[in-house]
Parts: sequence; C-alpha cells; structure tokens
Amino acid sequence: MRISLIVAKAENNAIGLNNKLPWHLKDDLQNFKKLTMGHHMLMGRKTFESIGKALPGRMSLVVSSEPKANQDSVFWFTSIFRAIKQAERNGETELFIIGGEKIYKYALSLVDRIYLTEVKGEVKGDVFFPQLSLKNWKKISEQSFSKNTENDHDFTFQVLDRR
Repeated sequence: MRISLIVAKAENNAIGLNNKLPWHLKDDLQNFKKLTMGHHMLMGRKTFESIGKALPGRMSLVVSSEPKANQDSVFWFTSIFRAIKQAERNGETELFIIGGEKIYKYALSLVDRIYLTEVKGEVKGDVFFPQLSLKNWKKISEQSFSKNTENDHDFTFQVLDRR
C-alpha cells in the first residue's frame, strides 16, 4: 500500500486558521476530491471536525486520544499505526494523510508520495506544515493555476515521490 500525504500550504507553511482553510481554491478542492475518491483518508480529530462530516465515497480514519464510536464510513483510532494497519487490512492501495499539523509532523517520515499544493504568498495561519527538505523528494509533475474568481490565490500543484 502506498502512503501518500496531501496538503495545501502557503509559502510560510500556513495550512489553517481557526480550524478552517485560510483560502478558497476551487481547483484544488476538485483535485483533492478526484485523488481521494474511493480511498481511505487518515486525519486528526481537529481536521475531521473542520470537515464536519464523512466525505462521500471515502473512508475516514480519525486519530484521537479520545476516540468516539465508529459510524458509517468514519472509524476512530488511538494511533496512526493502528489506522494504517486497518487500511492495509481493508485492502487499500493508496492511503491519504490529510492533516492536520500534528498528524503531518508525525506521518511525514512514513509517506512515499506528497501531493503538494503551494499557495503563492504568505497568509495568516495558526497551524503550519513542517519544513520540507526537498532534497529527499523528486518532483514528478507540476501544474500552475492563476488567481481568478474561483481561486483566491495563484498556486501550483506538485506531485513529489520520496528519493
């Protein structure tokens, strides 16, 4: 099973503000949906709460020190490793780590691929993505998007594989 991380971050590594994304990028949200559809997504409790519900067509694996009752397509775990093992048992081919800050910090050493949206400019944030050393990663593809009525900022979408 491939373990992938998917993140949108500003140039100052901000990924969130007040438990929300600090931007609106419709093209990035559509890309997130296309990539994660039909797959397991691993996230922390705060990320799950910011989404507010189970996303259709995807299995949510939520890591929390205080797990809740499993329901529908949302399953709670006390550790990242238990969640990963469950995805493997379910026959998952690509598990997506989708945040937040603590989960990214812990899982970065475990991932094989990063789907990175780099938002141009610095934005105000209260949660941040860890500093990424690009020497450990090989850029597979890159696509640029311009600010318009549906995207608050210019941004690039990159796929990085571990060297």
